[in-house]
Order: sequence, then structure tokens, then C-alpha cells
Amino acid sequence: MPMKFLSAMRKPSYAIALILLVVVSFLIGYWISPRREESKTSASGRRILYYHDPMHPAYKSDKPGIAPDCGMQLEPVYAEDDSEGETTDKDGPPSLPAGTVRVSPEKQQIIGVQVGEVERSSGLRTVRLLGRVAVDETRIYRLNAATDGWIRETPANSTGSLVKKDEVLATYYAPEFLGAEQAYFYALNALDRFRASGNETPEQISQTDISTRQAGDTLRNLGMGEVQLKELVRTRQSTQNIELRSPVTGFVLVRNVSPGQRFERGIELYRIADLNRIWILADTFENEAQYFQPGVQARVILPNQGRAFVATVSEVLPQFDPATRTLKIRLEADNPGYVLRPDMFVDVELPVKLPAGLSVPADAVLDSGLKKTVFIDRGKGYFEPRTVETGWRYGDQVEIVKGLAPGERIVVSGNFLIDSESRMKLAAAGLYGELSKDPVCGMDVAESKARAAGKTSQYHGKTYFFCSDHCKDQFQHEPARYLKQEIASLSPSLAAGQKKEPKTQAAVAHKDPVCGMDVDEREANAAGLKSEYRGKTYYFCAAHCKQDFDKDPERYLAKRTGGEAPPQ
Repeated sequence: MPMKFLSAMRKPSYAIALILLVVVSFLIGYWISPRREESKTSASGRRILYYHDPMHPAYKSDKPGIAPDCGMQLEPVYAEDDSEGETTDKDGPPSLPAGTVRVSPEKQQIIGVQVGEVERSSGLRTVRLLGRVAVDETRIYRLNAATDGWIRETPANSTGSLVKKDEVLATYYAPEFLGAEQAYFYALNALDRFRASGNETPEQISQTDISTRQAGDTLRNLGMGEVQLKELVRTRQSTQNIELRSPVTGFVLVRNVSPGQRFERGIELYRIADLNRIWILADTFENEAQYFQPGVQARVILPNQGRAFVATVSEVLPQFDPATRTLKIRLEADNPGYVLRPDMFVDVELPVKLPAGLSVPADAVLDSGLKKTVFIDRGKGYFEPRTVETGWRYGDQVEIVKGLAPGERIVVSGNFLIDSESRMKLAAAGLYGELSKDPVCGMDVAESKARAAGKTSQYHGKTYFFCSDHCKDQFQHEPARYLKQEIASLSPSLAAGQKKEPKTQAAVAHKDPVCGMDVDEREANAAGLKSEYRGKTYYFCAAHCKQDFDKDPERYLAKRTGGEAPPQ
């Protein structure tokens, strides 16, 4: 009886103890869980997801420390940063280059981001220049005094006046004309007498005729025109008023006469320009001067009047202006009605046929002087910076020679703010100045930083930059393996030499399933960096990659197959 009583008493005790044990376990777990969460929370309250190597983002760790490959301090990745990161967003593009930024749709709208498509264009373009009308130097006439004298009369003409050919510009007196006129009359009279008598020999008549022409030439050299000479022959009367007549129909550019003015031999009295055909001078840059070949026809437009003229590029070589660093192009054009006057400004348009090529809006290219950058829209708000080479530029379009492909979408507006954020991101990652691709792992490397650390190598006259000593050693051991594409563009002898290498020396490359780097099978075998899993051998670039794979191979093999489990 007592034994049964004790047994009945023990059963409630065991039940109570079991309940207490469950309660205590729950409380301990409830207390520990926040502590674990706090251990992954920074002092600022931001939740830390993991730590990664900034030089090798594929390497991740649950704890802070030093990266085993390059010795850099591991940096935390926060939850809010992970939502906008380069490689952790499940919906975003993986493995984007350094400097890639993500901009939310709301932020894009605020900063005015607009995206356009790279197109292949060809056809006619128009080169537009500002031209200035100038006088044709071959059509300028300067009337200089051939003797001393005095101005008698000046008709109503002034600078800018249109004068007709043989129109009297002024009359003047010169003492030398009196003797020359008498000699001319004597020769004329003698010639008339010889011809009338019929007794003179042909030699005498010829000699008198020569004397007459010489006397007439003397008057011409002193400044008398043909019209007044013919008048002297007709009237046989001397005159003291010598007429200064216009040699051509044109405009008076210079007038240096006034009534009663005394002038000396050699002084310029008038300057007259024939404006039936004029010059047009235009400044162009060196890259556009190639289109203005001699004989090419251009269109000249008079602003605000809607009148157009056809001009032809002169055969004279363009002159270089060191002040403006431009070439001066000369065009020649007819000027009906004297519409174009000296020093007028006109628009010059030259149609140019361009070869087919890629073109983008000029605002899409950020030119820093040393390089030109555009931002590629990779979708999901990701924008990747890319260096390009440009060619011709006309209006608001720029040719892209290298760096883009047809159909790619680029930022055409708001790219300055995106560029600022990209530079800040590169600075935070320790990447400064020019960036180069590590030929071994494909990572972006700051050239200045690699030079300072001695992580460079020369191969066939070209410098290559590396993110770590491990990548440099691999490259120096077998550079041809990592430069397959470049070898094809080298000299034929070098390319032939590369092809003559025995196949037995060719290295077998594998992808590290953890970090994605190329791994030499022979080096991995020698270092013991390989693992067997489900009948297949996997090779690794470093010991930490092998350890991570051995802990959870399904994780890395699922990542390689797009998130699906590998086949059983």
C-alpha cells in the first residue's frame, strides 16, 4: 500500500518537472535569440548580413576579419545596402563592373534620368559654319596719282557709292600734261599730213605712227583715260582738267580726294571693288576641314532674308589661325544684285555623306578630357559606367567608334548625378584613377594602386595590372592562357609561335564553384585544392574556397545552375 502511494506521488512530480524544463528552455531561447540578432547588428543599428572582400566580392564570411587572398579587411554588407547591391539582389544582373550603381525609380524621376537606345545611322549630315563676306582681292582696283597735281572738281560720290565703268570720279590739274598733250597733237598732225600728201614712204608713215602711239602712252602713264584720249584726237584741243574715271563698275571702298586738294605722286586717290563675285571666309575645326575639298559646292544663306546662294570651295589651301586654332576656309560665289556686301555674316551649309556607324546624343557622353564615359542601363535600376571612343560629331549626335553595341540602352539625361554617385562608390572601394581589368580574374583594378603595390607585369610591351599577388603569379606562369583574344591581334609571327606550342603543354582550366575564378587543373592538383562530389572533381583557387565548398556544396552548385539543385 505505501509503495503504490509513492508511485502515484512520483508521476505528478515528473510531469511538473517536464513542464518546468520546457518553460525554462523557451525562456532561454527567447533570451538568446535577440542576442544573436544583436551580434549581427552594427553600432548604428543597421543589420549586418555578412562580410565580404571588397577586392573579391565573391568571398563572403559570417565573421569580420582579414581576407585570406589579398589581406584586405573584410567589410560588412548591410541589409539595406544589399537591396541595392551589385550582386546580392536576386532580381538584378550579377557580376556588374566596379562603379555600377543602382538608382530607384523614384530617384530617377527626381534627378531627371532619361534612357535612349544606341542606333546605327548613316546618310547625309549638314556641316554648318558662320561665314563672313569679303571682297575678292583680284577684283580690287587702286587709283594712284602718277604725277603731282591739284584736285579741281569732285562729283557726288563717297565711300560706299556704286559707280559705273568710265564714270568721272574727279578732275585734277597737273603741269606735266601740257607738254605731253602738245607732243601728242604734233604727232597726230604729222601723221595726218603724211597720209594726205601721198608722197611719204611707208617707212616714214610707220615711224610717225610709232611716235603718235608713244605720245599717247605718255598721256596714259600720267593718268589720262581712253575716253579723254579719244576726245583729244577728235577736237585737237588741249585741256587742263584731267579726268579720273572708274575702270570698272563697283563700289567705292576708299576716297582720298576733296576740291582744291594738292596731291603728290603715288598717293592713293580711290579704291574701287567689283562685287559681282565675292569671297566668303569661314572658320572650321581641323576635324571638319577634311570635308571642304576644292571644288565642293556649299549653300550660303543670308540670315533673316531667306535668300540662298551657291558657293564653291576655293583651291587655295586653308590658312590656320593660331588665335582661334581654326582653319579659314575660302569660298567663292556670284553676287547678283550686289546683295552680299563686305563684312556681312552669312550661314554656310555643306552636306556631308557619313559612313554607317553607331551614334548617340552628345549629352550622353561625359568627357573628362582623358576618357569618355557613358552609362549603360542594365535593367532593374542598375547603371554601368563604360569607357567609349568617339568619332565625328555633328549637331547633337556623336559617333561611337568603340565601347557600345547596337540596341544597348544608355542614359542620355541626368548622367552627371549618376556619375557622381559612381565615383563615390569607386572611392569607397579604394579604386582611384584609371581602372584596368585583371586578366586572370577579370576584376577592376586601380592602376595607381596596383603600381604602388608592385602588382604589375609586362608582356610584349604592354603593362597588365592585378588585384593580388596570386593573380600576378598565375599570369606570369602562363600569360598566353589569359590573353587568348589579344594573341590573335598580335604580329603573325607571334601568333604562329603561339600556335606551334605542343598541345600537351596546354593548361586545362576550370571554374572555381565558389568564387568563379579560372583555376589551372595542374596547379590545383599540386596544391591539393580539389574535392570530389557525386562522382565529379571540382578545383579551387584557394584553401578557403575549398573549405566553403566542402561545408555546403549544394549551395554553390545550385548557384551555378541558376538556383536549381544539381541533378542527382
